[in-house]
This record gives sequence, C-alpha cells and structure tokens, in this order.
Amino acid sequence: MSGTPKISFSEPKPLSDGTFVILADENLHSGRLTRRVLEPAKDLVSRAARTEGFKGGKGKALDLVAPAGLKADRLIVLGLGELKEIGHGDWAKLGGGIMGKIAAAKNVTVLFEFPEGAASAEAAADFAFGMRLRAYRFDRYKTKKKDSEDKSEPAPANVTIAFAEPAAARKKWNAREALARGVEIARDLVNEPPNVLFPVEFARRASTLKKLGVAVDILDVSRMKKLGMGALLGVGQGSVHEPRLVVMRWDGGKRGDKPVAIVGKGVCFDTGGISIKPAGGMEDMKGDMAGAACVVGLMHALAARKARANVVGVIGLVENMPDGAAQRPGDIVKSMSGQTIEIINTDAEGRLVLADALWYTKERFKPKFMIDLATLTGAILIALGQEYSGLFSNDDKLAKHLIEAGIETGERVWQLPLGPEYDKMIDSKFADMKNTGGRHAGSITAAQFLQRFVDKTPWAHLDIAGTGMGASASDINTSWGPGWGVRLLDRLVRDRYEN
Repeated sequence: MSGTPKISFSEPKPLSDGTFVILADENLHSGRLTRRVLEPAKDLVSRAARTEGFKGGKGKALDLVAPAGLKADRLIVLGLGELKEIGHGDWAKLGGGIMGKIAAAKNVTVLFEFPEGAASAEAAADFAFGMRLRAYRFDRYKTKKKDSEDKSEPAPANVTIAFAEPAAARKKWNAREALARGVEIARDLVNEPPNVLFPVEFARRASTLKKLGVAVDILDVSRMKKLGMGALLGVGQGSVHEPRLVVMRWDGGKRGDKPVAIVGKGVCFDTGGISIKPAGGMEDMKGDMAGAACVVGLMHALAARKARANVVGVIGLVENMPDGAAQRPGDIVKSMSGQTIEIINTDAEGRLVLADALWYTKERFKPKFMIDLATLTGAILIALGQEYSGLFSNDDKLAKHLIEAGIETGERVWQLPLGPEYDKMIDSKFADMKNTGGRHAGSITAAQFLQRFVDKTPWAHLDIAGTGMGASASDINTSWGPGWGVRLLDRLVRDRYEN
C-alpha cells in the first residue's frame, strides 16, 4: 500500500506555500476566516468562477494554480451546494473527491469552515477519513511505472485540516483513523496475489492483531479433524496449501457478556475444483476471500479504537484446487454438526467452509448473534449488481440494524427472502442435503443451506460477491479490492452493541 497521507488538525492559520482548499456553498459564499484569508486576492475567485461556470455545486471544484495575490501555490474551491442537503456520509465523499484532485501535492491545508454557522468536529473528521480512504494504492509489485502513471498517483502528502476546535476534531479522528486502517488491511488482503496469500500466510497476517490485544487462535488440520470439520476440510484437500481456521477475540465489553460473532469465507483461490471454472476471469478468484478479509480489517478497527464490545471474528481459510486428492461431485462429507452433505458441484465450496465455521462459532461462543460475509454466489451479482450486497436473516431486528448501518455508511444491503419452500431444492436422495439447489434462486438456496448450521441463533448472511471485489471506482475508493463491510459492521457494533 502506498500514498497514505499524514493527516493532522490545527487552528486556522494564514495562507502559506502548498495547496490550499476552501469551502463554498451554492452561492459561492464562504466563512469569515476564509474571506479574510482571500482578501489579498480581491475578486480573483469570483472572476475565475464566472469564467469557468463554477457555481459551488456539491463536490464540484474550482482549481486555481499560482493564484495572484496569495502565497499558496494552488487554491482549490470545493463546492458544498446547499448545506442543508449534505448528509452524514457526504463529508467522507467530499474529502475523497478532494484527495483525488490534489494528486502529488506535498503539503495540503484544508480550511474547514462553513459559509454559515459552525462546522462540526464530526464533519471535519469524516472529511479527513474520506481523504485517507481515497489515497489508498496497491502497487507494491510494480517495479517500473510509466510517466503518466507517476503523475496520476498521489505521493504521501502532509494534510492539515485547519479547524476552529482542532482538539475536538482530533478526538473524532482517532476512531476514524483506526477504521481507515482496518479498511486498508482488508483491501490489502483482497488485492494480494494468491501465490503470496495462501491459507497459512493469511492466518499469519491475522495473528499480527495480537499486538493490539486481540486473542488469536489458529486451528490447523489436525485440530479441525478432531472437531469433525469434514465440510471445510473437504474443500481444501486438493491443495498443497493446508486449510486453517482462525479465531480472533476482542474483549472490550463487560466481562461475561455474550460476544457478537462475525464469520468470513476465506477461499484464498477458487478454481472451482473438479467442477472447474472457465479460464476467462479466473484470476479474479484471488478475491474469493473478501469475507475473511473484512473480518480481519474489522477486528483491527475495533481493537485499535478500543471498542467497548465483546466481538469474535472467525475465518475459514482454504484453497480450492483440482488435483488427484480433490473432492469429487458425488462425494458425501460429514460436517462438524453431524449433518451430511452430498457434493453436487465442487464450485459451491464457500458454503461448505462456512457450514463448519458457523457451527463451531455457535457451539463454542454462544454469541448474541452471528453475521457471515461471503463472496458466495454469482447469482447475487445478477440480482443486485455491484450496488448492494444480498442480506438474508432469520432475525428481523438484526436485519433492520444492518440495513440502517448500510444507509449510514453507504455499504448498502438488500434483504431477500428465506423460506421452507426453498429447502426442498437442496434436499438430497443420499445425504441430509446437497450443496447446491441448481440455477434457480441460487443465492437463496445457498443461504438456506447456511441456515441449517445456525440453529436458533440470530443470524444474518451477507452475500458480497458483487461488492467484495472488482469494485467500481468511487470518491473514496479506486482499488479493485474495496475492503467492503468493515465500515458497515463497525457502525453496527458502534451504534447498537457497545456498552
């Protein structure tokens, strides 16, 4: 990862060398201090705005290089539109948009002052959060770059948010900085090539959370065999890279309180196994562990900001390969729950990993609820595209809280149905169930399969096949791996489950 800016907060100060950013509304009005700073330039901004047709619309920017009368090398006027129409999530987008415009600037000062009324420390911290997320680049394997690429990629910058109450903004920023780093960790994991990030290496990286006070336990093949995890182990038996199950615990809540549990699918590479995938696009299957990446990033964020909650993160890590030892269509495996599963398609492997991971989590920790994240089905991509993740749940309250957290963070979820009618589609003639119900309602039957491994525990399944990798560029992300879900689940814990 490169391009991480150093962000600090200070009281407003006179213009100096470097890039200077000011805020203006739809009438090109700015705050009192901003007007004072711009006095030496006289009517430069208004004249430039007329020439460029700039009207202060939300997210629009007026860029002035070497502005006459000012010491700044560059002045950027960021439009806010109508202040009353700016929602909570907009400040991060505005910050990200500005980071996308300052490119390789070494020193940037943002005079965070509203045209009318007092700016909030919350908004200033969110603005900085968006800048940090947008600055992310995954380029560690590039040894040579074209000149055009060098010019387009931001170098590490010193960013100062000049704000009337810097101490208050800094306090808000501390939690957001922890969250930003969690998102970056998840992005790094999703972006890594599969020859680097196989199950044992993934587990090693998760174990670095110990330095933040997270208890980490890594189950190897022998321990999983003793527990009877035949479903998870069956997926990985065709690979030279052994599976792992990683358990991460953050005990920041009241002693004795039941934890909340987050479970992630971690298929480090998915060929489809014997039911092999087409060659075209198979390289993207390095991202089939985006659910597990989210869990690791989330656990970092919670521990780094010292969340007042007890949280367990569990990730099942495997590689699905088609060698002579690989499981076959027609095989029957026995899960940790004791239920048997007929393998119809070895490419429906993520649900097998989650089956044992969910049952283990339920039995060992007796959590308040469980949420799993998985790049599980192509069907959810057909249904929802890349705008929403699919939500399935046996608990209306939990589903409602996830939907609300999605609206707040922009990591949106859409609830789809569950029902006993769909169970019939995964009934097997030879075992308790089969691992796929066919083409129809593919995302739903996958969720129905998982529901058989949670009993009465409140549970939600997030199918992130459309959102966890191959992300479209946005104001706060230009990375293939977006780190989806870290912000969503951090918000859920923060708003609903912290003491």
